[in-house]
Amino acid sequence: MNSPKLFRFVALLALFIFFTGCAHKTVTPDSQSEVILSDNSTVEADYTDAGVETLDPELEAVPAEPQELTPEEQKALLSSSCGINFDLDVHETKEVQQHFGYFTHKARKTFTNWLKRAEPFLPYVREVLSQNNMPQDLAMLPFAESGYNSMAYSRVGAAGMWQFMPYTGRKYGLRVDWWVDERRDPHKATLAAVEYLKVLHGMFGDWYLALAAYNAGEGKIGRALKKTGAEDFFDLSQKNHRLSRRYRLRAETKNYVPKFIAISKIFKNLEPLGFEKINWENGLQVETIKVPGGTDLLALAKSCNMKWSDFHKLNPHFRRQVSPPDAVTNAYLPLRLMAKASSYLESPRSRPFAGYKRYKIRRGDSWNRIGHRYHVPVAVLKSVNNRKSNLIKPGQFVMIPGRGSSNRFDTRAVTKTRRTAQNRANYKVRSGDTLWDIASRYRVSVNTLKRSNGLRSSRLKIGQKLYIPDNSARRTKISNAKAENVNNQLVKYKVRRGDNLYGIARRFGVKVSSLMKWNRLNSKSIIRPGDRIKVYVQ
Repeated sequence: MNSPKLFRFVALLALFIFFTGCAHKTVTPDSQSEVILSDNSTVEADYTDAGVETLDPELEAVPAEPQELTPEEQKALLSSSCGINFDLDVHETKEVQQHFGYFTHKARKTFTNWLKRAEPFLPYVREVLSQNNMPQDLAMLPFAESGYNSMAYSRVGAAGMWQFMPYTGRKYGLRVDWWVDERRDPHKATLAAVEYLKVLHGMFGDWYLALAAYNAGEGKIGRALKKTGAEDFFDLSQKNHRLSRRYRLRAETKNYVPKFIAISKIFKNLEPLGFEKINWENGLQVETIKVPGGTDLLALAKSCNMKWSDFHKLNPHFRRQVSPPDAVTNAYLPLRLMAKASSYLESPRSRPFAGYKRYKIRRGDSWNRIGHRYHVPVAVLKSVNNRKSNLIKPGQFVMIPGRGSSNRFDTRAVTKTRRTAQNRANYKVRSGDTLWDIASRYRVSVNTLKRSNGLRSSRLKIGQKLYIPDNSARRTKISNAKAENVNNQLVKYKVRRGDNLYGIARRFGVKVSSLMKWNRLNSKSIIRPGDRIKVYVQ
């Protein structure tokens, strides 16, 4: 190899090493995009919203040396009275002692906060475990996973109290998308976690191995057991060094079960160790109410005299102030508010966003421009999308309220269509008539009949007047076009210097062919400044 080629090769190699060394390595679950949070943490870009938190650093800490315990702390380990029946065998290892000392000394304040955060949920978790004949010890798992934080996201995108990854969460019935993240629903996520733990215990026949698999994945633990011939988790930890780097358990997994055991030992002895005991009467007292698709959740909260922050604290799974338009979802409210909530949900005004458009922001867009294009006030756009800032970036998604039951633009268009139909009515509904019969008799489609008369349903009343478009070739086309256009809002645009049909169509989000049809133009037509162009916008 001559000198110039050798020099180029060395230079390229150096650049490659530099960039790969500087790149921040992240895991992207389910091939989803990420955003970087503070502390170099990452979560899925399209699934993040205001209010998410990173995990407490104490969850990832590995204590270096065992903390020297006081005689009182040593004595406390012998007693047990905490409101939970502990069934799993306690293993004394160096790692258990390290974590026990860490959470009772250096991370004591954090552990105290975890206990306060867990108190509302512990009675429910204990009840679900008991109903499924599972060890109540497993109620300690959310401490080890998230510190009982429903809004916590890990570096690799796990979320909620039980820290489900998106794929696993969906596999066990949790919805994870732009609208909701049910991994953050303490009730649904607990049921999903119990089902997952049942499966893991069925695979390995040992709860500690099941916990290790919950952390590392069943495939990782299964392969490690097969290659080492280990009989249980602690045997596997001892033989871990025999495995090749590819199959070896990470330090996080090796410390996971000892951390779980240490937390269990502390929880057994809260009072002797100087912590406040759990008040089992302080469990979250809520009832479940079914929320129809497209419900205005902010208005629902206000109807119950609740602040949005209080409502969201009980319902952290909602990622928007609107429920998913395509599904009925659960909301949790105190029993005393159920009557008010039910009354609001039965009202037609509760679902202004039953139809919606998910809009991808383009270069040059602004809140004002988007609001003008879709005839939605900027304040409504920002409220629906949980945004306060005026800044928006190309590539982001925002929700555009659609034509729900109380959308004023939709109501105005339908009223106009019906008034036009009444003025042009040429048929009176008789006994036994249906839309299908009338449409067949006059050779028009049912949809054309409904659009021409502003009908939302197929129900008819005897004596009702209808307008049936003429079905002769040319007049039918004109009638159908008018029937479609009357459901839209007519804008008469004044052509400016430099305008062309393509630019006008793009500005209003319509097709050039539609513009030409509405204005009886062809490819050779010329438009001049001052001309009026008809545009029908939705």
